[in-house]
Amino acid sequence: MSGTLDEDLNVASKTRFWNAVLVLLSAGNLVSVWFAARSGEPWHATIHAALALGFGLWAQGRMRREEARPRAGALDEGSAVEIAALGDEVGEVRRELDEMQERLDFAERLLTQAREVDRRPDRRET
Repeated sequence: MSGTLDEDLNVASKTRFWNAVLVLLSAGNLVSVWFAARSGEPWHATIHAALALGFGLWAQGRMRREEARPRAGALDEGSAVEIAALGDEVGEVRRELDEMQERLDFAERLLTQAREVDRRPDRRET
């Protein structure tokens, strides 16, 4: 079990490291926009702006996923109660559906019997 804890801490520290690298790359490219624009190179400045935006969004996405990871597998007490209530409701709906299917089958049998009686030659009037 301690091996798993050590691995989790190692992964978490690597994640924090790479998130920091992405933030620094974003900031560095943002500063480079100013230098490239100052020297009159609009395409060069645009490329740095796009890189800054890309690295920033990538870092933000990684950080959000990292924050959401511990909460993803955990349910609060209210959620467990709601899930149980939904399970009960699904059971009730299934029972009602079975009852409706039985009633439909019964009605179909009655209609079929009535049609067969009407088709008999002895029931027809001439």
